Amino acid sequence: PDADRVVLLAPGVWGWSSQSAFNRAGLWAAARLMGARQVEPPSFAVRDIRASDNTLELIRNGRDPLSILSTRFDSLYGLVDLMETATLRLGHIEKPTLLLYGSHDQIITKRPMRRALEQAGERPNLTTGYYADGWHILNRDLQAETVFADVEAWLRDPARPLPSGAPAVLPTLQADPKTR
Repeated sequence: PDADRVVLLAPGVWGWSSQSAFNRAGLWAAARLMGARQVEPPSFAVRDIRASDNTLELIRNGRDPLSILSTRFDSLYGLVDLMETATLRLGHIEKPTLLLYGSHDQIITKRPMRRALEQAGERPNLTTGYYADGWHILNRDLQAETVFADVEAWLRDPARPLPSGAPAVLPTLQADPKTR
């Protein structure tokens, strides 16, 4: 479908090129040997990972009967493929694009985001916003109203600065020694 503009909230850019050799090999083997097997991440691996600062929303999502809590290995493999494609294609989107990212995102961490934006290069049609209080689920975080106001303003006029004053993502990540 054709679109006038594209909005990317914490886009999935944790593809193969951002994965460790251990992750790549493990997922490759699991997808081929146990592809249809459904698994949930072990609690030790996700216990300290939060998708949002909005605890009530996280509880609601966890109780939603339509939430997918277990995933097949072959689906995970396909998801990583999709994220790799997203990483490689970010710099080729021709429509005006808004990419927003939260500093507390523990799902798509800073290094893959930095790598994706560096690969995309300077794009006159790419506007980015970095939220110091943002998490992965920006549109459900406690500061979601700020995100919605920025998205609405950008949709009305992509040439204007974001009303929140959110700084650009790449320079902010490049200034962070943890992303090197």
